[in-house]
Amino acid sequence: MAGTILEQLKRYTTVVADTGDFRQIEEYGPQDATTNPSLILAAAKEDEYREVTQKAVRELKGSPLQGEALRAALIDRVIVAFGLEILKRVPGRVSSEVDARLSFDTEGTVERARKLISLYEQAGIDRERILIKIASTWEGIQAARVLEKEGIHCNLTLLFSVVQAVACAEAGVRLISPFVGRILDWYKKATGESYADAETDPGVLSVRKIYCYYKKYGYGVQVMGASFRNTGEILALAGCDLLTIAPSLLRELAEMRGEVRRVLSAEAAMNMDIPRIATDENSFRFAMNEDAMAMEKTAEGIRRFAADIRKLETMLLEMHAANL
Repeated sequence: MAGTILEQLKRYTTVVADTGDFRQIEEYGPQDATTNPSLILAAAKEDEYREVTQKAVRELKGSPLQGEALRAALIDRVIVAFGLEILKRVPGRVSSEVDARLSFDTEGTVERARKLISLYEQAGIDRERILIKIASTWEGIQAARVLEKEGIHCNLTLLFSVVQAVACAEAGVRLISPFVGRILDWYKKATGESYADAETDPGVLSVRKIYCYYKKYGYGVQVMGASFRNTGEILALAGCDLLTIAPSLLRELAEMRGEVRRVLSAEAAMNMDIPRIATDENSFRFAMNEDAMAMEKTAEGIRRFAADIRKLETMLLEMHAANL
């Protein structure tokens, strides 16, 4: 037997779990795992993981930190606490996200990324097992440029356009996470079309274009498709370097039978006629301005993650004040 669809997919693509739920990570055996503020907030609310959160908060008892410094430290401690637990359950890497409120602050992003890496290293984790997630704004990409030179590897997230991807490649980032489903959501709303066929799905087509551009021009950046709405989108990207998949879709793939066909390959991309794209700051900002979908979805994603960071922050401050 060929095995389940999930087993076959793993032959062509590194499968990553998009969750902060340890049980689900153990169930599906991914190579890596990714988190974001929304996933950490959801996990921190679960009774099963409350001790992980409380332990991280207790580490700051008696600290002289106050105000913004205390809030930042609490957030960072909890993000790393969940990351450490995830790393016990995956053989590869975990992606931990910088506070989304720093998405337009290059220096602030660099500082917080260094702090996250320091916390991981204090816990005995090699930085090669950590990816720092940063929004794909111009400022975020420049922060990643600095961090990569220091050996701090980055996962550029909230990425919706080829120009964002190319700027990331020129900055030398380790990995990007182009969002498939959120692109589809925008086009469905804007056009009224259903895009039921993955071959016409604008999110799928965007990731294919990015993947082929990278392979055509020899960039070593890893492409990790993210934010899927259905298994059809996932299978339409078989062969992509990595795919980060929510547990509900991992479950579907694990229950499906059939044959998985490799869709993407570096060899095929090398023979494609793909023009170069300019990525200086002016060209980047104008291209983003011309792409309503990319502008709107990047901004929306930052707002959502920032909102969940504030909720998480409030929860942690209450725990800290309660002397748990």
